[in-house]
Amino acid sequence: MLHIQDSLYLDERELVFTMIRAQGAGGQNVNKVSSAVHLRFDVRASSLPEHIREALCALSDHRVSKDGVIVIKAQAFRSQEKNRAEAIERLAAMVRAAARVEKPRRPTRPT
Repeated sequence: MLHIQDSLYLDERELVFTMIRAQGAGGQNVNKVSSAVHLRFDVRASSLPEHIREALCALSDHRVSKDGVIVIKAQAFRSQEKNRAEAIERLAAMVRAAARVEKPRRPTRPT
């Protein structure tokens, strides 16, 4: 279980990782080693509370597909472990942002 907030957790079994070759400069290492990570998370099939699932699916983010699948690509580091950790942290940040409840604004008179 991955800790997101006080009482909010993600089940690691709901995350699907695919290792791919990174893009860009890096010499011969880029051609041989699959160090980049694709993280797939199906929001609609997850164990998150309903209001957070709806908020995640409603995001206007290119990482969220029409089917409610979040795809995050991490390739900043040369090791799979660091890229995997970065992808998980980015997903956790998205879930935290969706879980944040905006305080309703109360209209006031100008001073």
